[in-house]
Amino acid sequence: MKTITVAGNIGKDAVTRTTQGGDKVTSWTVAVEERAGQEKRTIWFDCSLWGKRGEALAQYLTKGGRVAVSGDLSTREHEGRTYLTVRADQVTLLGGSQQTGGARASGAPAGGAPSNAPTFDDDIPFAPCVML
Repeated sequence: MKTITVAGNIGKDAVTRTTQGGDKVTSWTVAVEERAGQEKRTIWFDCSLWGKRGEALAQYLTKGGRVAVSGDLSTREHEGRTYLTVRADQVTLLGGSQQTGGARASGAPAGGAPSNAPTFDDDIPFAPCVML
């Protein structure tokens, strides 16, 4: 197993599908910017999360949001191109899209945390992250 952790922006809203065997799989893409001096390039990862965890998380995985994903790294070939894929074990929501000022289009609170996430009253200089 090749384990990887990537953090970046969600490229498209998550989609949950059902396999022929009846299993649910949620998939989305993550863009990670790589910089070398003045040059910048984007590396795309196709991510998937199987089962009920993926179904529950799908509503928070919206385009432009920030996320960290850890899981098994592999590749797939399609029409002569190689794609990097991550079968997620852990997903951490890092925040909303920059276009919406941090608020989620799905109505979730800023910071990307589900509405049942704990709130903190003390002066913490960062937003809490939720790991599902």
